[in-house]
Amino acid sequence: MDNIKILEGKKVLVVDDEEDILETLMELLDMCSVDTARDFESAERFIRKNKYDFAVLDIMGVNGYSLLDIAQAKNIPAIMLTAHALSPDNIVESIKGGAQAYLPKHKMDEIALYMAEILNDLQKGIKKSGNWFARLKPLFNENFGDEWQKKDKQFWQDFDEQFIVTKEELRQAL
Repeated sequence: MDNIKILEGKKVLVVDDEEDILETLMELLDMCSVDTARDFESAERFIRKNKYDFAVLDIMGVNGYSLLDIAQAKNIPAIMLTAHALSPDNIVESIKGGAQAYLPKHKMDEIALYMAEILNDLQKGIKKSGNWFARLKPLFNENFGDEWQKKDKQFWQDFDEQFIVTKEELRQAL
């Protein structure tokens, strides 16, 4: 839990069209200063007006990919959090769009761990890490079948080469 200390006082934007999800995420991220938005327009205003250390974006109902584009333009690291858009195509689109990770909503109780890991990696100069994916791949395999990555074979080969941190890179970053 020590690595979560990096989240203390961080400014985070959480966007979801479900009030109960926003409330849960506010509780899970109580060490942060959290702004919430339930729609694209409110979230866009927040992003354009404020400086954020992190964004947690739903995909469906809030035009999450457009918000991801805006967050990327402002250099805000983002996690895509979804229930209804849980699919291989959305994983690929999220990562191609610049998301640091793609997290199913039923795993949101682990959000602080993922965010802390990403921020720690960014501090060490690791721009992208596949650690989130390594932890979630068994779940994805269970949901999508063992061959779900074959459709986007080139993407996943590139992902493995670019985003999985090697032991040597990790040693150098420390």
